[in-house]
Amino acid sequence: MKRDYPRIVVPPPGPKAKAIVERQNRWSSTSYPKEYPLAIARGERAMVEDVDGNRYLDFMAGIAVASTGYGHPQVVQAIQEAAGRFLHICGSDFYFESFAALCERLGQLAPGKSKKRVFLSNSGTEAVDGAIKLARHSTGRPAIIAFTGAFHGRTYGGLSLTASKSIQRAGFAPFLPEVYHVPYGYRYHCDFCRAEPACTMRCVSSIEDDLFAKRLDPKSVAAVFVEPIQGEGGYVVPPPGYLQALRELCDRHGILLVCDEVQCGVGRTGKMWACEHEGIEPDVLLAAKGLGSGMPIGAIIAKESIMKWQPGAHGSTFGGNPVCCAAALATLDVVERELLPNVLRLGERLLAGAKRLQEKYAAIGEVRGRGLMIGVEFVKDRATREPAPEIPHELVERAFRKGLLLLGAGKSALRLAPPLVVDEYDVDTALRIIDECLREMTD
Repeated sequence: MKRDYPRIVVPPPGPKAKAIVERQNRWSSTSYPKEYPLAIARGERAMVEDVDGNRYLDFMAGIAVASTGYGHPQVVQAIQEAAGRFLHICGSDFYFESFAALCERLGQLAPGKSKKRVFLSNSGTEAVDGAIKLARHSTGRPAIIAFTGAFHGRTYGGLSLTASKSIQRAGFAPFLPEVYHVPYGYRYHCDFCRAEPACTMRCVSSIEDDLFAKRLDPKSVAAVFVEPIQGEGGYVVPPPGYLQALRELCDRHGILLVCDEVQCGVGRTGKMWACEHEGIEPDVLLAAKGLGSGMPIGAIIAKESIMKWQPGAHGSTFGGNPVCCAAALATLDVVERELLPNVLRLGERLLAGAKRLQEKYAAIGEVRGRGLMIGVEFVKDRATREPAPEIPHELVERAFRKGLLLLGAGKSALRLAPPLVVDEYDVDTALRIIDECLREMTD
């Protein structure tokens, strides 16, 4: 099969892209960070075409959102049919079939044997905010534990839990009270056991030995919010047994375990939910991003024993919009029946290729990941593991000029998170371009 991407016909940004960039920058909020001057015109599978005719291979999926690629026919058809019937009625106050069907589907897909209930939101950060409310409401406790490196969104609740980059929090204090941050299971940079031959799981035991013993009564803790794989923090995969250890800690103290799978869920790791790799059942699971293939939808999936709040305790005008519900149902169909079997296989190919690059380039300190969620961390020195943030920054820029869309993550990591529809050509092409960029940077 002949491919017509990546293909650069005009050095980006071309004249049409420059005009859009100039227009938007003149009128839009100054808060938008912007990674590079990509002005998209259309997309198909893992190919993105800009307004000047340049075609790119996408390995960031709109920040892990385009799970089924750009315009999957089954998802587009579902959206068109739903839009043709009616665009909206408030799911908080009235009934329609796709809302009921999506709640049922997500409840059945969630890990564990407990019966679940589902609240539908517009986004991941709204799901986080709702889960904070639910945890406090359900337990009658005020405190929340989150992790260094975490990203849970930019609403005040989500931002209070976020500890990824200081710029995201600067100037917005005060945040929610009773939020406590503890170290994540980041083995490569662990303050407890990075020099040890094996993980000691002290990052978990210290919660009891330090936080609970000295600063916080565990009877005051409503929930622990954790990303099974940290996203913005650097695509960090915690050590084996980490989630199970958190589950056991929560059970000892009557604390809810909330798994934020906004970025790592919906098949990205090779299972529908990343926490399934450790066989745990969270009390609450949060989904968004890839759930709607680009349509704005999120979900709080909780055990029925926890989601008992009264009518009116929480709601959303647009959450569970009928067009978005249709997109989500179609997305789940495509992921389950078409894509999941290939994610692990292609993820292994991508991981192996990234590890070959690690052998070739001393600046790559660690390669980690599950499925199509791979992190490549760059360092100035492998012995000291000092981060080298300038390398992924330059690499992302160079790759863009060559027709490959990438994003950084954490302080000095590159994230590889393509649409789940990629194939061998896409994986091999991305690795080749990354290799070319690194070779140019080291020559």
